[in-house]
Amino acid sequence: MSIRLRRVLAVTAVVSLGLGAASCGSAKQSSSGGGSAGAASASGGSAAAVGAVRIGLLLPETKTTRYEQFDRPLIEKKIKELAPDAQIDYYNANQDATLQQTQVDTALTKGDKVLILDAVDSKSIQSSVQKAHDAGVKVLAYDRLAQGPADAYVSFDNRKVGELQGQALVAAVGDKANAGEIFMINGSPTDPNAADFKAGAHSAIDGKLKVGKEYDTPQWDPNTANQEAAAAITAIGAANVVGAYSANDGMAAGVATALKAAGLSVPLTGQDAQLDGIQRIVAGSQTMTVYKPLKPETDSAGQIAVALASGKPLDSSLVPTTVTNGSGNKVPANLLTPIVVTKDKVKDTVIADGFYTVAQICTPDYAAACKAAGIQ
Repeated sequence: MSIRLRRVLAVTAVVSLGLGAASCGSAKQSSSGGGSAGAASASGGSAAAVGAVRIGLLLPETKTTRYEQFDRPLIEKKIKELAPDAQIDYYNANQDATLQQTQVDTALTKGDKVLILDAVDSKSIQSSVQKAHDAGVKVLAYDRLAQGPADAYVSFDNRKVGELQGQALVAAVGDKANAGEIFMINGSPTDPNAADFKAGAHSAIDGKLKVGKEYDTPQWDPNTANQEAAAAITAIGAANVVGAYSANDGMAAGVATALKAAGLSVPLTGQDAQLDGIQRIVAGSQTMTVYKPLKPETDSAGQIAVALASGKPLDSSLVPTTVTNGSGNKVPANLLTPIVVTKDKVKDTVIADGFYTVAQICTPDYAAACKAAGIQ
């Protein structure tokens, strides 16, 4: 049984609402519907009860490849499986917090009754979450914990992500820990997940590795990460750099370029299991990534959204725990467990789960590295 299947079975007790053929939305703001109603949902509602409810899906950006390639189609697919008549309005804020607030207003004007919201800025979106709440619209905070009276939250255990990254970096640096310093390229200061990753990483790193320079990187921008890494290498001195922490694979690309330019080959972390990150791991220029199997997260989001649309209370199979967001609101939540991927784990994780094929990873530039790693 693959990791993905085991984790899907463990995430929620799924009771099908019935299957129906329907097309997904297209373009940046679109809706779709069709199909037939089905049986009971995990929350006690039904596809008939949900009917042609409108659900808004608001994602934050396109620089990170996961959102358009995986999150959107998988969430839309799960919603259409559970509630074939549901209409899905899709929005992408392109890392613009003000635009996302406008998109929430548009979703409310269109009549969306549930919003799946991955906030660009968890703090500034609070007023929009409050506006939705006041209008009787349910808000599912997806992947990032938005402030305000959100009705549910699904994500991974983000502090654990940082701990895993930090532990992997400490292990990879090994006996060189006292010979120099590392630098840290953290995520966006407007993303609450970034703060959790950072705190988790420090819990594993502090006292074991010396941090020479550290940056919080606006918008998770790879180009900015490259500039920060270059500045850190200059400040610390190339000969004294023994490792680099990058909070995700997108920024790790920029960091890896800076390390290569400085003639350095040192441990480097990542997150999200992006294809280029996996390829760098196979080639040896990145040490690890944190794989967060997206299907369990997207399935959970679809299930919770449909349950919220039914008007029934969420049961503990969907939201087994509670978290407190930055505005002090207690939010029912489902927190999933992340997985470390190193070179020796690529076959057993992202390939075994069908996340990527061998052909996608082992392009001509990486064929030799794949063969050496036993990935064929």
